[in-house]
Amino acid sequence: MRMGEGVEWGLHCCLTLAWLEDKGPMPTARIAAWFELPPEYLKKRLQALVRAGVLVSTPGVQGGFRLARPPEKITMMDVVAAIEGPDEAFRCTEIRQRGAGEDTPAREFERSCGIAVAMRRAELAWRRELASRTLADLMAEASPGAAERARRRYERVGG
Repeated sequence: MRMGEGVEWGLHCCLTLAWLEDKGPMPTARIAAWFELPPEYLKKRLQALVRAGVLVSTPGVQGGFRLARPPEKITMMDVVAAIEGPDEAFRCTEIRQRGAGEDTPAREFERSCGIAVAMRRAELAWRRELASRTLADLMAEASPGAAERARRRYERVGG
């Protein structure tokens, strides 16, 4: 399975906002400059996070983005689903019933095929793992000094 780079951007932006939550809302342009990302593309990802209730957007000169909930209440799966959408990664279209399978009696297809079952189990395990990991977990597991480096960088770039 391949996720778009927007997931990585979204997760890093949320993590940065978590470290800097006492600084107030952070403007899109500042977040984009922070990671050297295209502002318009990043803005679309951040807006998806707002629609999903992960971030809050405050308009105006002092506006920007901040976390909508405490880091302990935001999972990696929340961010992935907001950016990638809620659809399953694998969609069984029952191709086994086409072509050579067209003449097969319907009773042969009453049970889900093994491929669909295995793919669904794998996806559930993946989703379960991401749902069990929060921003707070990521913060706790970050390299020593990561939060302090984020704070120093914030001050350097015009905090």
